[in-house]
Amino acid sequence: QVQLVESGGGLVEAGGSLRLSCTASGLTFSWYTMVWFRQAPGKEREFVAGITSNTTSPSYADSVKGRFTLFRDNAKYTVYLQMNSLKSEDTAVYYCAAAKWIPASTMMTARYNYWGQGTQVTVSS
Repeated sequence: QVQLVESGGGLVEAGGSLRLSCTASGLTFSWYTMVWFRQAPGKEREFVAGITSNTTSPSYADSVKGRFTLFRDNAKYTVYLQMNSLKSEDTAVYYCAAAKWIPASTMMTARYNYWGQGTQVTVSS
């Protein structure tokens, strides 16, 4: 049974930082592209960042480029999203997702087979 478990969300002031983690089990981690999406109240789920198994050239949404960094540790079955210079508009539930052998820039939610339960990030202004 595949599981993706997110952690690291919380409440932070604007300009602050958080690091989200997503640990996978039940799959061969190195085969999977790992991504983060987020969903704010009343809005559609949107792509944040993605990384393929070879860990080179992560893909980022324009709204987070230069502020967020995505990296993975294949030995620990974990992907991390380092979020710096947070803004109030980053407030959302953040979801980790996985799919086998797809480009890191894949933004369609339907392409992802597995999802975590989500972790809340709230940025106060």
